[in-house]
Amino acid sequence: MWLNKEKTTNAAIRSYRQALLHANPNFVVIDHLFNDTELNNVISTLLLDNNWHTQKHSYSALYVDNAKWQKTSKKQRFVQRDIWQRTVPSSDNTSAAIALNNSASEFLAYLRSAEFIALLSKIFKVYLTDINVANPAINTNYFRLAAPDFVNLHADDSPGREVCMLLYLNKHWHSNLENNGGELVFKGTNNCPIKIAPLYNRCVLFDPSSAGAEHWVNAMTTENTQKYRYNVTSWYWSL
Repeated sequence: MWLNKEKTTNAAIRSYRQALLHANPNFVVIDHLFNDTELNNVISTLLLDNNWHTQKHSYSALYVDNAKWQKTSKKQRFVQRDIWQRTVPSSDNTSAAIALNNSASEFLAYLRSAEFIALLSKIFKVYLTDINVANPAINTNYFRLAAPDFVNLHADDSPGREVCMLLYLNKHWHSNLENNGGELVFKGTNNCPIKIAPLYNRCVLFDPSSAGAEHWVNAMTTENTQKYRYNVTSWYWSL
């Protein structure tokens, strides 16, 4: 249902594995990994403003409240973005809104399913499992960035975390990529950063502990006519 089967053949998985081994950091970009038709319903949900609230992190503390945020210096602020709420707000509990929300929630659940985790395990040749993850659901969610928002340089290499996934859900992203902003940038090695545009149904998989995997997101530019940049972020652990 969710996967594009042409992108999950044994030959395709071997090619992803080779790309990982020859890239610094160890990453692979897979375009159209998921079913476009199913993702359309997900995108319809993301366009509903009531489902979002702002998330702020500093380098010294996650989930900073507004009082602490105001006391945090700009150099210590590394994330300001919106995170999606899984439940339908009471102000928008129509049948249509609930159905859309269910579709988006089902996709998040799929990204933590045995089928999808097994696919990632094959690509990375490591046994991934949620058996020791206290609350797997909070490790997979939708995020959006507006022009004032930011994701500054950071690493995702928590102990036991083997794979990070980013999936972009930006339809009609401006064709002039250099003037668009919003690119994922890996620090890379030998002073050679790697820039990846957040194109629709583009999946980026990477090993957060590999050299050069530290990353940030370029700010959206004034040339970009889209109000938000949407993505799914998901993290996976081994035993």
